Amino acid sequence: MERGILAGLLIGFISPLIGSFLLVRRMTIISEGLSHVTLTGITAGVLLMQTTTIFAALNPLYMGFLFSLGGSLLIEKLRQAYKNFQELAVPIILSAGVGLSALMISIAETGYTEWYGYLFGSIITVSLNDLFFILLTGIISLIIILLFYKELLSISFDQEFASTSGISVKKINFVFSLLIALVISMSMKIVGILLVGALITLPVAAAILFAKSFRHVLILGIIFGEASVIGGIVSSYYFNVATGGMIVVTGITILLASAAVKKLQENRRGNTEEGIS
Repeated sequence: MERGILAGLLIGFISPLIGSFLLVRRMTIISEGLSHVTLTGITAGVLLMQTTTIFAALNPLYMGFLFSLGGSLLIEKLRQAYKNFQELAVPIILSAGVGLSALMISIAETGYTEWYGYLFGSIITVSLNDLFFILLTGIISLIIILLFYKELLSISFDQEFASTSGISVKKINFVFSLLIALVISMSMKIVGILLVGALITLPVAAAILFAKSFRHVLILGIIFGEASVIGGIVSSYYFNVATGGMIVVTGITILLASAAVKKLQENRRGNTEEGIS
């Protein structure tokens, strides 16, 4: 439980950071496609563990990360190939991920409980090895964001301007692909593969309602992300329900409450302006 809480707090901090950049790029849906590709990597890792002696001790999370990184790079290639229809890239990758995952799950000799944990998350199954992987990927993600923050921000808002300014767009896009793969692979153990996109998107969606700058989006996104994780973990413990699902439900609740508060603020502002006029 303690390992799961520590991992959840780290995930709640980093996921909104990536979600903020995806929001600016209008690519938040990419997390859904990559989560399914990550599932393909997980199933491939499980099959390797079952069928080979060399990879018998392999942690499927590592294979999930490799597939997520490959899927992220492939999406970028497809976006370049379909310049006028870039939104096609995600459905193509998502469909391939789902199809391959279904095939390998049917082959793997694994029980329902283990797949349920991968799909929807399980805080009580976080091992020391999993925690080490999450901590390592989290630290790497933070270092990358700190080192390439200006470049990532510039490319997210205007790639053409960034290119004319001397920034290597291909290099930074690869770095960003690496970031997305790291965050998705580190989040799947707590939130689950099918729900990881929600933790990346929901806190940022709530933050954008109040933020007046990109930095505000980052700060508020982290606050809402941590609130979702803490609230979801506590609620799942007392109600004895799936942790990943409860984290997402908490995130949705925060988003709805934020939207309601925003609406009240707008109504008050409108009444004040009418009174002055």
